[in-house]
Amino acid sequence: MNLPAHRERSFGPWMGSVQNPLIIAGPCSAESLEQVLETAQALKSEGHTQLFRAGVWKPRTRPGQFEGAGYNALEWLQTMRQEVGLPFVIEVANADHVEKALAVQADAVWIGARTTVNPFYVQEIAEALRGTRIPVLVKNPIHADLGLWLGALERLDKEGLTDLAAVHRGFFSSFAAPYRNEPRWEMSFELRRQAPHIPIICDPSHIAGDRRLVEHVAQIAMDIQMDGLMVEVHPDPEQALSDAAQQITPTTLASLWRTLEANAPKDVALQEVIDAERLKLDAVDQEMVHLLRQRMDIVDALGQLKVSHGAGIFQMDRWFDLLQKRGLQAESLDLNRAFIEELFQVVHKYSVEHQVGVYRATRQNREE
Repeated sequence: MNLPAHRERSFGPWMGSVQNPLIIAGPCSAESLEQVLETAQALKSEGHTQLFRAGVWKPRTRPGQFEGAGYNALEWLQTMRQEVGLPFVIEVANADHVEKALAVQADAVWIGARTTVNPFYVQEIAEALRGTRIPVLVKNPIHADLGLWLGALERLDKEGLTDLAAVHRGFFSSFAAPYRNEPRWEMSFELRRQAPHIPIICDPSHIAGDRRLVEHVAQIAMDIQMDGLMVEVHPDPEQALSDAAQQITPTTLASLWRTLEANAPKDVALQEVIDAERLKLDAVDQEMVHLLRQRMDIVDALGQLKVSHGAGIFQMDRWFDLLQKRGLQAESLDLNRAFIEELFQVVHKYSVEHQVGVYRATRQNREE
């Protein structure tokens, strides 16, 4: 990990906290001056939005869809900042976008998930931003690759861009239901562990993909102490030219904020009860690790046995039988079967790797 760990967690003048999270809000796309002004004025009146977001260039999966208003949208955002007083952040995907963003003095920029996935794109943007002090948000890559996420932040840091924050917007998965993108909250935990000074902002709109789930995702983000929210807001979401299903109205955002405030833990007695329950969890977790150690000892003995008798390491029938039995056991105990199956896929992966190591070491010893 090459990012300096001694910095304090901050992002521009808008740094969020558990008590006062950063709220970034605005439409998926800037569609017209009227739409931008109407949204911004409502958000300004609502009082919690610190940074106005709007897509200027929209990367679409297929051609023929609305791909943003381009330079016209930059003029609208300048007008909005002058008339309404909200700073704005836009997405940049290449050096040309950076040049135009700097020309209009954008207050911050973000690198999208489709861009983070490609180190060449990120490096181009980092070099184009070199010498500036503009704050930069980096969304996680589409697929759950922590290295790419950290790598993008490191590339920016190496070019002298130190005002950085990460945006957790979920990851593509064939089994993401009910969400558009699978949250994989553990990825943000690991990012926080490896880069503790980098603020992490949650994008509940892209995780949810459905406005009815935005509040639920936002609440989880606050519960796990993320530094802020980046929410897509439109005055008439049904008529939005992009991502209509996941955008909410400014009124809904205000209601969501009040709900988050109401759910904020303030009761000391409640926190003591929570801490007591967590101690129980710690005890169970410790026992689980001991059991896994015992399991790995058996795996080691099996590896030795297979090597001595020339048996194959991986046996497909055994694997299918294990999944079936543990899946049925999960259902009988009212546990999510997919969760247990995924857990044993990880356990089995490392068991096989361990037996491969036993096999190689034994062969090497015989050759010597």
